[in-house]
Amino acid sequence: MLSITRVSALRTQFATFAKPAVAQQLARYSTAPSIPKTQKGCIFDTAGGPIEYKDIPVPTPKPNEILVNVKYSGVCHTDLHAWKGDWPLPVKLPLVGGHEGAGVVVAKGSNVQNFEIGDLAGIKWLNGSCMGCEFCQQGAESNCPDADLSGYTHDGSFQQYATADAVQAAKLPPGTDLAAVAPILCAGVTVYKALKTADLRPGQIVAISGAAGGLGSLAVQYAVAMGLRVLGIDGGEEKGNFVKSLGAEFFVDFTKEKDIVAAVQKATNGGPHGVINVSVSEAAISQSAEYARTLGKIVLVGLPAGAVCKSPVFNHVVKSLQIKGSYVGNRQDTTEAVDFFTRGLVKSPFKIVGLSELPEVFELMEKGKILGRYVLDTSK
Repeated sequence: MLSITRVSALRTQFATFAKPAVAQQLARYSTAPSIPKTQKGCIFDTAGGPIEYKDIPVPTPKPNEILVNVKYSGVCHTDLHAWKGDWPLPVKLPLVGGHEGAGVVVAKGSNVQNFEIGDLAGIKWLNGSCMGCEFCQQGAESNCPDADLSGYTHDGSFQQYATADAVQAAKLPPGTDLAAVAPILCAGVTVYKALKTADLRPGQIVAISGAAGGLGSLAVQYAVAMGLRVLGIDGGEEKGNFVKSLGAEFFVDFTKEKDIVAAVQKATNGGPHGVINVSVSEAAISQSAEYARTLGKIVLVGLPAGAVCKSPVFNHVVKSLQIKGSYVGNRQDTTEAVDFFTRGLVKSPFKIVGLSELPEVFELMEKGKILGRYVLDTSK
């Protein structure tokens, strides 16, 4: 079983960007697929109920779907919300969670044109949409009122074999390190889209709340790769060192600073030009509306349960602030985010554990003791 380790120990583990050799992966994936009738998966029947690691049926792909032999799956904070059922969105029950799956296509439906058996594929949060509404036609498929969500309304990647809509599934380049790319499929795409939404210029300063977490650690790297100066906000010296190792120029420790607003404005000589809020903290969201620079752009990404976005109206108007929400990226955003990864511009700091250890990962997540990302090996 996975032990609840100290953050200092985690930092050492994550700093290595642990990953299996790509050559070993290619050897594993080159054989002809043999699809079993049953598989191992993590499933729960009730919100917040026991997560069972057990044998479950292998799904059959519909005409528009591919069947992916999931090798690795990242664990996202959204997966925790799906299990708890604390979002105002109905969740499928029983449910196999997970939406950062990377694996190999082993079967496909009769209508699938864009994937072949043996291709590498990624399973994302957005599994499918109607493709006919006003939002889908604008490339905002994630805002489709009929969106189908992996690991929420559609059984996801916390299993060895999962189905995915071929239109939305990510096609990964041959030779991709599947363990390393898994977190990019949600966390990477999400923060990359948020940074595009902020529309900042190279050389400007962006503050990232929750900078040491799975989303935040990638946001720091994408921002640096886009030519931005980064201020990270998180709690603890270990997290500060970790965030700076990823390229952040400034760090504000909320466990030490009595006045976060003043500390951020002092460090950035008047406040950041943009803010990416990925932390699950209502207080962090409210503070960002106060410390942002005049004409600042605040992008909300993290979804703390029941939280309300508060901004003093006088301050908001006089400083001409913009507050925007940013959901997950579309297909083009995914292609671009994966390209940053493929070119070595971003790496998700991660630790690999077995799929059976998902409950312990959730426990660490709830306690705020995760640096970077946990990735589940579905063979364990």
